[in-house]
Amino acid sequence: MQAVAEAKRWLRHWLHAPATRAFPPAVMAELQDAIARGEVRHDGEICFVVEARLPARFLIGGRRIRARAENVFGDLKVWDTERRTGILIYVLLGDYTIEIIPDRGVAARVPDGSWERIIGFMSEQFRAEHWKEGALAGIEATHNLLELYLPPGPGRSTALADTAVVL
Repeated sequence: MQAVAEAKRWLRHWLHAPATRAFPPAVMAELQDAIARGEVRHDGEICFVVEARLPARFLIGGRRIRARAENVFGDLKVWDTERRTGILIYVLLGDYTIEIIPDRGVAARVPDGSWERIIGFMSEQFRAEHWKEGALAGIEATHNLLELYLPPGPGRSTALADTAVVL
């Protein structure tokens, strides 16, 4: 039974449409603009990433999607901010999964459970195939949350580009 589920997962990832079908360049540009506009309200720095399918090395042995998101967090250097306030919003279309990875400076201030609410709303929108709306709402909810717990401090600087990326 486990082997069948694993084979179906491989097939689903192998045959999944490119991420640009759900998130074409125009939508990614809108997401990037939403990130830039909202970041003036807080000290956080958001990076939005969408990926259609997991790389094979993450499918082998059923590695968790969280491990892939953490890998992307490191590869894109979301951690590389002075106050450790980077946040990765990672969307994996092949498994309809969303992971939000906050850096230590954010995780220390934002209450547990806050990210799950944002993920829940985004997932609901994505299940209805409202990709742009779900992503924009998730980015705005993240801005609202960060505005509460990480207000802009003196000497605020932007270490990360306002990024929306298709892998």
